Amino acid sequence: MFLGLDLSTQQLKGVVIDVKLKLRSETVVSFDTDLPHYETTKGAYVKGKQVLSPVAMWVEALDLLLQRMVKDNVPLAQIQGISGSGQQHGSIYWSNQAEKLLAELSSEQSLKAQLCPDAFSYDLSPNWQDASTQTECDEIEQCVGGADRLAELTGSKAHHRFTGPQILRLRKHNQAVYDQSSRISLVSSFLCSLFLGRVAPIDPADICGGNFWDIKNERYVEDVMALVSGGNGRGLEQKLGKVCMDGSARLGPVARYFREKYGFAPDCQVMPFTGDNPATILALPLLNKDAMISLGTSTTMLLSTPEYVPSSAYHLFAHPTTPGFHMAMLCYKNGSLAREYVRNDVNLEKGNVDREDWTHFNDLSSGTKPPSANDEFRRLAFYFPLPEIIPQTEAGYWRFVVDRQGQPKIHDKNEANPQSKIWTLPRDDARAILESQFLDIRMRSQPFFNPEVANYNDLSKQASRIYCVGGASQNPAIIHVAEQVLGGEDGIYRQLMGASNACALGGANKAAWAMLKKPTETFEEFVSHHWIETESIAKIGTGYQEGVWEEYGKMLEPLKIAEDMIVSGAV
Repeated sequence: MFLGLDLSTQQLKGVVIDVKLKLRSETVVSFDTDLPHYETTKGAYVKGKQVLSPVAMWVEALDLLLQRMVKDNVPLAQIQGISGSGQQHGSIYWSNQAEKLLAELSSEQSLKAQLCPDAFSYDLSPNWQDASTQTECDEIEQCVGGADRLAELTGSKAHHRFTGPQILRLRKHNQAVYDQSSRISLVSSFLCSLFLGRVAPIDPADICGGNFWDIKNERYVEDVMALVSGGNGRGLEQKLGKVCMDGSARLGPVARYFREKYGFAPDCQVMPFTGDNPATILALPLLNKDAMISLGTSTTMLLSTPEYVPSSAYHLFAHPTTPGFHMAMLCYKNGSLAREYVRNDVNLEKGNVDREDWTHFNDLSSGTKPPSANDEFRRLAFYFPLPEIIPQTEAGYWRFVVDRQGQPKIHDKNEANPQSKIWTLPRDDARAILESQFLDIRMRSQPFFNPEVANYNDLSKQASRIYCVGGASQNPAIIHVAEQVLGGEDGIYRQLMGASNACALGGANKAAWAMLKKPTETFEEFVSHHWIETESIAKIGTGYQEGVWEEYGKMLEPLKIAEDMIVSGAV
């Protein structure tokens, strides 16, 4: 048996799998409801642009999770290995007493009673939703020569939530806390540290969410470290510690506290934990050219690739298990919310009192034909009820008409023209919003599919398998448009097992691989050999449709032109 955990924003989850990678148990602690005395809202405190979470809540949640597992007769004594994940970018600040307190944990008391507050120099952890660090982001980009140069080095431009800007802000506003911090962990390595009984190393994927790790050369970026630390960077490097580059490393046996209190075996091993996004791709054997699309509140595309093609428009991380590979990530803020706005409008127009019913939306999107060579014009639109990350722009709605020459012209912005014969509103929006969301994913993922070929419509410029997860993956009309726009040589698939706990499942798979793999067996080979595919995933779409995919390819250049017009303020 193998245990995987995920410390997310609102919950701590634990899953147990067997040697066939089959799910045996799922356990959850929800912070707001199960630990109400912390008075968090969706797991955090919001103070203006700052968003923070109480570290003591996470410590207490771990005991509560394991108590529930014992109550549910989960066989913890049979657990051979433990790994997991944590929400990316968050930082935890250990005091100079931390190592001693971790090493001397007694099963007679709770984790919280022994660690809080003395093990920490700061009782809060900056959350990934924090947006208070624009000044620090600007400073970090400037110190290396700009956003593009920072992305070239670290895989991402500077972002508010990234650990480097967050540490820099904390040091500037609270130097004493920084000075008193003997070590700094990420959320993933913090959770790993509790199980290990000492401060655990950060893994190669999660460290990439800091804006201070040189991915290609596998070392800290000196200029960024010097800026963040206010010195030569050596002190900060010591606080963060050496990065464990081996995703299968056995860091040591589970701490005595967990053996005595919960019955873990003395030889149960702890492996490095990783970030929640990298862990998601470990829930499946995501091979080169496979892609995973999460259709949730945000829309996120993850893929595993040997290509290192950095850009300030997306993220690249080191792969959590496979040396030489990277995890690419596109993250759009306007995902399900934008789709729901259009759904509400079409239901209102039809007089449907159940605004959450997708039937009319689905009928309209499925009943609208995809583009063809005979079209006099094509529709192209952008629906951003919230300010968007990709492309970085203000909130708004823009509708374009694309002529036969592929030139987009603005049709309307925000206020729709009710007399238009080109757009029947809001009906045409049902198809247009899906097309625009998937077209943008297709355009921005091009560098990872046969980068030597420039032609958008070369068949090599599509994913092999596309795995869809998240609530909208259950909607056949949305999946139908996804396969028409994105293709997929081997089809579209949905995860069946552990879909709601993919990050924790990825951690469990990682633990199983580390304990059971053959000497040269890669993670992807291991999962492919051990899992039962028919019980884990289901094919929900054929993928590539000849002719249709090519016609959508002709929309990529107009899409780019239209986006540039929006970002520049030309429309």
